[in-house]
Amino acid sequence: MSIALNLDHSSAIRPAATSRPSLIGLTKPQLVEALTTTGIAADKEARMRASQLWNWLYVNGTTDFERMSNIAKPVRQKLADVFNLDRPEIVSEQVSTDGTRKWLFRFRDPANPNYPPVEVETVYIPEEDRGTLCVSSQVGCTLTCSFCHTGTQKLVRNLTAGEILGQILMAREQLGDFPGGTRPADGGLVPSAGTRAITNVVMMGMGEPLYNYENVKQALLIGVADDGMNLSRRRITLSTSGVVPFIEPTGREIDVMLAISLHATNNDLRDVLVPINKKYPLEELLEACRTYPGVSNSRRITFEYVMLDGINDSDAEAHELVRLLKGIPAKINLIPFNPWPGANYGTSPSSRIERFADIVNRAGYASPVRTPRGRDIFAACGQLKSDSERLSKKDREALAG
Repeated sequence: MSIALNLDHSSAIRPAATSRPSLIGLTKPQLVEALTTTGIAADKEARMRASQLWNWLYVNGTTDFERMSNIAKPVRQKLADVFNLDRPEIVSEQVSTDGTRKWLFRFRDPANPNYPPVEVETVYIPEEDRGTLCVSSQVGCTLTCSFCHTGTQKLVRNLTAGEILGQILMAREQLGDFPGGTRPADGGLVPSAGTRAITNVVMMGMGEPLYNYENVKQALLIGVADDGMNLSRRRITLSTSGVVPFIEPTGREIDVMLAISLHATNNDLRDVLVPINKKYPLEELLEACRTYPGVSNSRRITFEYVMLDGINDSDAEAHELVRLLKGIPAKINLIPFNPWPGANYGTSPSSRIERFADIVNRAGYASPVRTPRGRDIFAACGQLKSDSERLSKKDREALAG
């Protein structure tokens, strides 16, 4: 019988608190500036060194300056003296009976190394034709969506661009995705086609990505660079609960796929389920979707709709959903509610979900019912959470000295 695995990482190297800044998450111009301002290289040499570092970090997944063989040894030593390449510490790793993997990653505050570390959860979902990494953008969340476990954790802080990328880099290392890497020894699933374990990235983990827009943008633009990670923009999806002012810039500046955490067909109910609706109601949200840069039948917006028993799953609401989305190139993901301790909702019966999907399908919208993944390790949609708590002002001042 298959059982969920809890893998022991107690012997893993723990990164110590350090005041050395990390190079992970810097753009190429920022790398050049870091090299010049520290006196490690200047002008043309700095640009060359930045390109070398970029390749080692994002193509080869290197975490040790000493292994950067095309950089002169004295320069490697200077880099190691001034900078670090730390990735997050793995606090725990769980593998579901369905092959889903969940990591609890620990980060130290890059601006305040004496502060207690923070933790986020990152999930890998393998399928035969793809491997999807669900990445967090914040520690905790401000949105308090009533059906979401993450929303019960108050926002601690935004993740930096380097910490967002660090989740991807660490997952790629664990899954053997870098040159010379090996696949997981526990037999966990990875796509059978192609050479990459991680083919898709979704910004659907902890937090609201558009409330950390600049860091998310920088991380994703580094991720899609064709001389680095070379992730496909069409295989990156950013999910928002509806931060309307940042929807248009997402399409124009990042140019990735968009998903909307919708869950209701009228403002009264959405005000309860997704309270940000009080600030940006459905009318404003859907207009932003209609004008999303590049939206077309070949580049549809995904609308996520969690199925809550007796709350939002009636035939009438299915018909209203179709009416609301008229004129928007869209597909609708129906998500069976994933229970968590203390939740006040139940999952719609399968027959009700099928009936809802049939109405939407007959109206011409693709409406796949998302198969719950990783429920046994609380890795499913809406179940992510960590124990990190926001420091009080008094505690922050004490630690800062």
